[in-house]
Amino acid sequence: MNIRERTEAFEEQYLAPQAAKSRLAGRKQPVTECRLRTKFQRDRDRILHSKSFRRLKHKTQVYIMAGDHYRTRMTHSLEVAQISRTIARGLRLNEDLVEAIALGHDVGHTPFGHAGEAVMNELTGHFAHNEQSLRVVEFLEKGGRGLNLTFEVKDGIVNHTGPHLPKTLEGRIVRTADRIAYLTHDYDDSLRAGLLHRGDLPDIVYKCFGEDTSHMITSMVADMIESSADLQDIRQSDEVKEVMDIFRKFMFEHIYLSDALAHERRQAGFMLRQLYAYFLEHPTELPEEFCQREKRWGRRQIVTDYVAGLTDSYAVQLFSEIFIPPVGRVIRYSR
Repeated sequence: MNIRERTEAFEEQYLAPQAAKSRLAGRKQPVTECRLRTKFQRDRDRILHSKSFRRLKHKTQVYIMAGDHYRTRMTHSLEVAQISRTIARGLRLNEDLVEAIALGHDVGHTPFGHAGEAVMNELTGHFAHNEQSLRVVEFLEKGGRGLNLTFEVKDGIVNHTGPHLPKTLEGRIVRTADRIAYLTHDYDDSLRAGLLHRGDLPDIVYKCFGEDTSHMITSMVADMIESSADLQDIRQSDEVKEVMDIFRKFMFEHIYLSDALAHERRQAGFMLRQLYAYFLEHPTELPEEFCQREKRWGRRQIVTDYVAGLTDSYAVQLFSEIFIPPVGRVIRYSR
């Protein structure tokens, strides 16, 4: 019995009957099994080592280029993974599966956070970052070959938000852990930015969840574990769900859609609109791997894939190179 088989046997013995078992997971393209890692562990590693995951370190969560201690899409994904693992362990569900889903859930997110996503939706007629995340792992990574992830991980990624629930309980954990992470950590970043002060949240949020982000996370995680103990579904108590909705509504009104960040949203939107229009008109200036995909996917799709995949910093750099005269820079022209 090799290490992978030993881990699979452990899952069968220790995990709850309702847990997803890695031995039973399937892929679109069958591969020779690893003797060390289960299928879900391999998926986690494939995501972790992907270019799209690395780009998340330079993609905005809420505050654009705000400083060293603010969350990025990468730190958010890591935080979702840790919260998800805690819940999965408490329920004896598959920790490796929730980690893989959590690390991959935002790899299709645009630059400049939800402001960027709104602009891409405006430009394309339909854009959702969960669907783009699936497209990234299915078609765009590895030079167009994709990561060949298991069906369970892909299902959790595409359904971490939107109208459909994931098929696995593990996927449903990530769906709620994502909200726990972004509410508490965006609140923490907002305190650091000076846009909120302690005591600004509705009183019922502090009363139900506690005064600081650590207590807030613990309160919501504990409630999920206790409310989901029968493993018929992943649930929250009615009280916690109601207070989370109040928390979320407050954050949208006072932070995500606030006037204080409106100027940044306009700047980001202007850059993305200009870059999108430019590459539609000059597709040959896209990287070669995107040009090669035009016949299969069409010009608008390859431009969408490219612009949506940009980091904040590279989008700014591209905009400057294309649209800003090189004042103060020495340019050597070829003869």
